[in-house]
Amino acid sequence: MQISLSATFHAMADPARRYIMQRLADGPTSVGELARPLDMTAPAVSHHLKVLQRAGLVDRKIEGQTRLISLRPEGLAEMESWLRDLHQFWSEKFDTLDQQLQAGMDREREKIRGRQNV
Repeated sequence: MQISLSATFHAMADPARRYIMQRLADGPTSVGELARPLDMTAPAVSHHLKVLQRAGLVDRKIEGQTRLISLRPEGLAEMESWLRDLHQFWSEKFDTLDQQLQAGMDREREKIRGRQNV
């Protein structure tokens, strides 16, 4: 299932959905268990779960009368890859900036030493 990066970011933009993802990292749970600490109704949590499910981040499984929700860590793979690439890009830019600033500071120190020796 190919999920867009935009859908993943949209799903993760809401604090309640981020909480749900964090909670599910501890293991599968029911909608009711997710709703309790959020002070939300089960239908409200179900709405958030549908967004997360469309983004490929969670799975729903029915066991008896209970609907268990579980995390799909592979659903974050595209986001993780994109963020890793972005991090690498900016790390390289900041490393270059750091080298240029250090070189400028070294030149300034040499100028000051040159004036002191005159």
